[in-house]
Amino acid sequence: MMIKLNDSNFHLPYNPKLIPIAKELRKNPTPAEKKLWENFLRNFPFRVLRQRPIDNFIVDFYCAALRLVIEVDGESHFTEQGKQYDAERTEIFEGYGLQVVRFTNVDVLQCFEGVCQELLGACDRHS
Repeated sequence: MMIKLNDSNFHLPYNPKLIPIAKELRKNPTPAEKKLWENFLRNFPFRVLRQRPIDNFIVDFYCAALRLVIEVDGESHFTEQGKQYDAERTEIFEGYGLQVVRFTNVDVLQCFEGVCQELLGACDRHS
């Protein structure tokens, strides 16, 4: 599978075959992704992209200015296989100098203010 550097200012490799899948995911967010986007990330102090291809993966949200990947995890992420897959993804993203922060669907849906405060903390660390 060919990975190329994109032509934007993000300079992260991505698999172009993932673009149609990412577009489809943007149209059909999970309830937690939708809430986080519509009620917070859409007006975040830094630009955030939804369903962004990076390498051979699609991340839920990506903030280039903060070099921050934000993942909202459902139940499939809590199996042993899911945990292993996420650990491998995180290692790859960290290899690009990215920070990965993960929240569960429950975190976003039931502890929304705490999630927002944690993400605003990333802004504070950036300044």
